[in-house]
Amino acid sequence: MLIFLDIDGVMVSGAIWKVPETLEDGFPMFLENAVKSLNSLLTEDTKIILSTSHRDRFTLTEWKQLFRRRGIEINKLDKFPSSHGLKKRKDEILEWFATHSRPENFVIIDDDKTLYGLPKDLKKHLVVTSPLVGLTRENLQEVEGLELEMA
Repeated sequence: MLIFLDIDGVMVSGAIWKVPETLEDGFPMFLENAVKSLNSLLTEDTKIILSTSHRDRFTLTEWKQLFRRRGIEINKLDKFPSSHGLKKRKDEILEWFATHSRPENFVIIDDDKTLYGLPKDLKKHLVVTSPLVGLTRENLQEVEGLELEMA
């Protein structure tokens, strides 16, 4: 499976009144439920593409270490090209699909509600999280439902 993964509002709470704990690498701790949920999706063959606006803060090797420190082991990791914040997430996703072969099994996990504006064939692979609670078991059920539809 291919997972397009946002961080804020998915792995880290977007609650502005509660500053998340920052680890020694300078990045916030991930939500416990989000770590468990993401781990349950991962297999050796899962590839994650970081769609987060934070993607340029670290190299891919540093991102793998960052995830590992938070209890997540990622074998295959990539990220969207740098846009320096000039492109909307929806446009970045559309651009990726315009320049890559369409994977058989993929999910877009994000808290950005503007992604509901994606074309229908992509939107049916979208799981939108609540930015306050991040990735949850309920979201996992949505992902599992998508996997059944794609099988």
